[in-house]
Parts: sequence; C-alpha cells; structure tokens
Amino acid sequence: MSGTGVHQESLAEILGGRRGALDASLPPVAFVLGWLLGGRSVAAGAGAAVGCGLVVGAVRLARGEKPRATVVSVAFVVLAALIALHTGRAEDFFLVQLLSNAASALAWAASVVIRWPLLGLVVGTVTGQRTRWRRDPDLLRAYSVASWPWAGQYVLRVLVFTPLYLTGDVLALGVARVALTWPLQALCIAFSWYVLRRSLPEDHPGLRHPRVPPAPTP
Repeated sequence: MSGTGVHQESLAEILGGRRGALDASLPPVAFVLGWLLGGRSVAAGAGAAVGCGLVVGAVRLARGEKPRATVVSVAFVVLAALIALHTGRAEDFFLVQLLSNAASALAWAASVVIRWPLLGLVVGTVTGQRTRWRRDPDLLRAYSVASWPWAGQYVLRVLVFTPLYLTGDVLALGVARVALTWPLQALCIAFSWYVLRRSLPEDHPGLRHPRVPPAPTP
C-alpha cells in the first residue's frame, strides 16, 4: 500500500529493537553451559542462569529500562531455576517457558475473538493512545488480523519445545530457546507489520493517528 502516514514509522520502531529478546536468551544459554560444564549438574546450571539473569537485570537497569519489567524477567529466571532444582530434572528449567508460550498463544487468539486484539493494546500503550484505536474500524480490523502472527509464533514454540521437553533433550531445548527467541520475534514483527500495512486503507494516517468518528450530536 502507499499510504504515507503508515510508512512514516514501522512496527519495529514503535515496539523497540531486539535487545530485550537477546537479553532473554542469555540465562537459558548460561543454564545449559553451566549444566554441561558442571557434569550435568542441575545446581550448576541453575546457579549460572540466576547469576546471568542478575547481571542482565543490572545492565538493563543501568540502561534506564523500567524496573518492573526487569524484576519480572529476573523473577522468571529464578522461578525456572527453582523448579529445576526441586525436580532435579534439567529439562524442567524450560517448563516455565513452555507454559508461558502456551498461555500467550491462547491469550493472543482469544483477544482477537473478543475484538480486543493484543497488538492494538500493546501499540496503544507504547504510543500513549491507550484504546482510542478501537474507535477506528480500520485499525481495529488491522490489529485483529496482524495479531494472528503473534499467536502463531507462540504456537510454533510450543510445537517445538514440547517434544524436546518430553524427551529431556536439554541441549536441544537451549538451542531452540535461542533460535526461537529474537530471530522468530524479529520475523513476527516484520510479518505483522506487513499485514498491518496491507490491511489499512491507502489514505490512513498511520498507527499513531486513529481516525475516530465524531461523537453524535445530542
């Protein structure tokens, strides 16, 4: 499409770069390396992952990122490590990731069905629009269609992680965790941006400018 407003700013620019996804890949890598170097010790892997998570969290805070998001990311690493330590099975470090992806797939799909697409909520929050985009029929439809690739990426992760988890292939889980984090997310953002552009009319002013119908005259 050729709408100039839509081309002014891409979805990747609005949502930010891939740094956060890269950061999320580091603790699982540290877990697998610690597990291998420690003679397949779950404790060694858990310690390496938590230590890496704390370092990544400190760096994110130093970069000025929101403390809440940083604390949540570190908490997920600690929770994953505690589960693996409790069960004594290294593959259980990836259980939180598996379950969170399954829940995310359901949430993104359900959001489209109930006409509150999560992509619109995320972009609306980042851009300060909140939910004004819902009063723009074109944006509501576009966000609904473009939310499906996001649901799809979570489904793909579940389909890949589940058999690896069930067979206890820790090394493959670590590799898949990296391969299906920032590369897949970058592809998802690019494809959903393409879908958004194709779904909006050519004369639409862009994601930051919902066309809200005027309030009816009393």
